[in-house]
Amino acid sequence: MPELAVIGIAFAVMFLAELPDKSMFASLVLATRYPAIWVWAGAAAAFTVQMVIAVTAGRLLALLPHRVVDGVAAGLFVAGAVYLVLASFRQPPRRDADAARQGHGRTSPWRVAGTAFAVIFVAEWGDITQFATANLAARYEPLPVLAGATLGLWAATAIAVVVGAKSLSVLPMAWVSRIAGAILFTLGVYSALAAVR
Repeated sequence: MPELAVIGIAFAVMFLAELPDKSMFASLVLATRYPAIWVWAGAAAAFTVQMVIAVTAGRLLALLPHRVVDGVAAGLFVAGAVYLVLASFRQPPRRDADAARQGHGRTSPWRVAGTAFAVIFVAEWGDITQFATANLAARYEPLPVLAGATLGLWAATAIAVVVGAKSLSVLPMAWVSRIAGAILFTLGVYSALAAVR
């Protein structure tokens, strides 16, 4: 598969999977309290580190026979799809942005970025985006997967910090989860067919 196509697939999957994710909501809430640029910088750094870890895990998975890798990838993609669709029926709690801002005066940019990094880094362990990236890295070249996945997560986080808490009343997050689930399910079917062939 061409590198640009791999970047595009990784970008789309991570972007859609991240929009209804806990990390996105953590970024959104942090951005209602602190300057958005520093929240984004810390979150982007955490996502970069997590995607390097996920791609490395995916490349280790790629050392297994191709049928095993395709079978495992199919199972994980389908499991991720089921998780996202089921999660779409749960509504996340809403936060009042004005209440969240109370009591938060001037804070060091480094402290804000560090807080965002720590929150996102911890939240991403075992996350659907981490598993999906590992699956993609097991099937495709690692650098395009890393680039697409990281850019997708950065873009989703940028939306979270720029739009802020008001986006919760505008974006139909349940449908975003369902679309991401459908994409993961399609990738799971594709991987299952590749395993059978």
